Amino acid sequence: MHQVAEKHQRVEEQQRAVGQQSVEVQQRVKVQQRVERQNRAEWQQRAWMQKTVKWEKGFSLEFYQQLQTLIHTIEEINRDPNILSNVTLGFQMYDTCNIPHYELQGALQFLTETTTLSSNSRCNTRSYFAAVIGSRLSANSIILAHVLGTFTYPQISPYSSVSLLSNQKMFPSFFRIFPSDKLQSMGLAQLVLSFGWTWIGLVATDNDYGLLGIQPIKQEIIKAGACVAFTEYIRLGQPNNNAPHIVKVIKESTVKVVVVFSAEADFVPIVNEMLKQNITGRIFIGNAGWSRSPLLSVIKYFQILSGSLGLAGVENEVPGISQFLSKIHPSESMGENWVNLYWEKVFNCEFLYGKNLTGSSQTIVKECTGEEHLDDVKNSSTYIISLKYSYYTYTSVTVLAKALEDLKSCKKGEGPFSRGNCADIWNFKPWQLTYYIRKVRLKLSSGNYFYYEKNGDLPSVYHLVNWQLSPEGTVKQIQIGNYSPTANPDQSLAINSSLLLWPMGGRQVPRSVCSESCPPGFRKATRTGQPVCCFDCVQCLQGEISNQTDSITCIRCPWDQWPNPEKSRCLPKSMEFLSYEDALGRTLTTTSIISSLIPALILRLFILHRQTPIVKANNYSLSCLLLMSLCLCFLCSLVFIGYPDYQKCLLRQVLFGLAFTLCVSSILAKTIMVVFAFMATRPSSNLRKWTSPQVSYMIVFTCFLLQFILCITWLSVASPFPQYNTNTKPELIIAECNEGSPIAFWTMLGYLFLLATISFIVAFLARKLPDNFNEAQFITFSMLAFLSVWVSFIPAYLSAQGKYTVAMEIFAILASSWALVICMFLPKCFIIVFRPDKNCRHLIMKNKN
Repeated sequence: MHQVAEKHQRVEEQQRAVGQQSVEVQQRVKVQQRVERQNRAEWQQRAWMQKTVKWEKGFSLEFYQQLQTLIHTIEEINRDPNILSNVTLGFQMYDTCNIPHYELQGALQFLTETTTLSSNSRCNTRSYFAAVIGSRLSANSIILAHVLGTFTYPQISPYSSVSLLSNQKMFPSFFRIFPSDKLQSMGLAQLVLSFGWTWIGLVATDNDYGLLGIQPIKQEIIKAGACVAFTEYIRLGQPNNNAPHIVKVIKESTVKVVVVFSAEADFVPIVNEMLKQNITGRIFIGNAGWSRSPLLSVIKYFQILSGSLGLAGVENEVPGISQFLSKIHPSESMGENWVNLYWEKVFNCEFLYGKNLTGSSQTIVKECTGEEHLDDVKNSSTYIISLKYSYYTYTSVTVLAKALEDLKSCKKGEGPFSRGNCADIWNFKPWQLTYYIRKVRLKLSSGNYFYYEKNGDLPSVYHLVNWQLSPEGTVKQIQIGNYSPTANPDQSLAINSSLLLWPMGGRQVPRSVCSESCPPGFRKATRTGQPVCCFDCVQCLQGEISNQTDSITCIRCPWDQWPNPEKSRCLPKSMEFLSYEDALGRTLTTTSIISSLIPALILRLFILHRQTPIVKANNYSLSCLLLMSLCLCFLCSLVFIGYPDYQKCLLRQVLFGLAFTLCVSSILAKTIMVVFAFMATRPSSNLRKWTSPQVSYMIVFTCFLLQFILCITWLSVASPFPQYNTNTKPELIIAECNEGSPIAFWTMLGYLFLLATISFIVAFLARKLPDNFNEAQFITFSMLAFLSVWVSFIPAYLSAQGKYTVAMEIFAILASSWALVICMFLPKCFIIVFRPDKNCRHLIMKNKN
């Protein structure tokens, strides 16, 4: 932890004039004057004697370079005449080893400038500190912020990022340089979701840093509809940080993506355990705490971390830092113990003075000579990675210096405090400097503007890095994009996919899902007791579609549309009706037309042979009427074929009913006339007057009139009309005629059935009349065939669907008409054409016995 003291120019005249002997500041740190280099053996021996194993193991090249960055920045500011003129910055450093109670102890020591701990903020007026720079760890910064905030002492942390520290009411004097974890948590969640991963594991440290960092990620993942497979915590108080349990969970889970929110040192045991169990193929998503970790950027961990992604702070080079670090030398720099350790770490050597190099058990290592040059190693990955975050230390000092400059430049009467007062650069209150830090605004060497927002956070940009293996065989974090929290949500995350390399060098984005996506035509059905990301794919029901992947519900098509076979989109339904174009329609049309010619030919034949006995004996006038009605019966079937418009629907059943009524009533009249004619031949019979043609015409007219009245009533009350039927065959639109009143339709058919039944009964009773050519027999057979057809028609009509319903009725019309033609006229035509010798009166009138 570093603290920056207010810079004061020790001017004796000014001190005597203002009498401020009690306000002294620490002299700025000066680099000791270079002395002539002593004998190499002397400083090698001193280095070996003073170095301990504890120092050697705990030395951090990164931390040491950050300390040197602080020293370099202070020296640069002190040399700059444009900032804090006549004021010199100094510093005092306290090594806390990142241990919380050491952090607190160091803070109290700075506040009191004594080894005796005290809660007084100014127990000794000889030491007055402007601000504290630290701590590195968020958890330790919270402890310091509670103490320093009590006295409103400014605290600037270069690296603490936990979002809790943004609470200005709880930590009124805390300022950060590294962006808040809340921002990178949102970025990590957006990064995970951008690749379509919906099955994600979460791992975090069990401190404020990890808990407050992982929670927003979890919330955003769930909010976006993805699922968290597990949430495990790195238990810092347990052996191996609970690594065996965490690795077991990762191994047993099907997740391929694991977000790890922790510091680099806390994540190392997890990686070691995975390496031990040889678990590969997982993609780790890292926060800024380890995404550029020097500890993990070694080749042995690459098989675990290959292809990892992470958000990292922006890398900017500290101006002049390389030249400053090149001046460090074990024989000349202060802090000799640390310099020696730094030298060994940078150049990968050891000072061997005093070691027995001849012993067989001794391991031979490279000896540090002191002649090594920084140019030889400054391009190495170890050296570059250790410098990555030094820019935040540089920014911390620069911000503090700018705040002091603003405080110093205040003009009397224009100050921000009560009555326009300004703070005194030589004796200001901590809260006054806190005010100026909060209002600071400056342009950094990187070209970016630095300022604090309302909650003490600052606008930030993260780099998106991808862990790859360089051609030289070293692990590198390649920048593949940026994340800007303040940008438009659709543009905040920018990724150059062409630079991405996944585990084993693959280019294809890996999948991490609990269940594979449901294709169009299916919907997701969640599994009971499991997260929403675990589901089964269920095909959409009949008449429904899903036109998106992973659709939750299926959409019903409009009434005039139907799903395609894949059920991914709705298509217009096909229109079905018995048309003249399809094969069935053409066949029935041809049959109807040809069939209608047969009664016409027979009628011509009867007209040509109307004087012959067989024609006269069969009631020539009724036979002609029957043949014409049969011709109409054949032709009325044509009205049923074609698109069912309003006119067709209105007329087709009526024409059918009237034509068949005329036909059946003619047969009924013939039957009755046959019976009357036979009975009139008996002596003293009064039926002779009923054998006249007028009686037969009256019978036909009466029967026809009743059907006609029924049809007119039907058309008047509930006339048929065209309609689209989508219930019978949902995949089709059946254009059909609604009969309007089913009762009227079946009444019409029932009336025909009644006439045919009466004709059948009368003909059946008269079948044994003693004529050689008995007309009643033919009527019996014709009515029997007629009735059989229409009785069979009823169940067939009711069971048929679509155009086949119409086809079934046409078939019944044709079949019944042909039955009448064959049974009634075929025997007569055979005699007329082929057996004219039997067409004589005595043979026809002769008793068959």
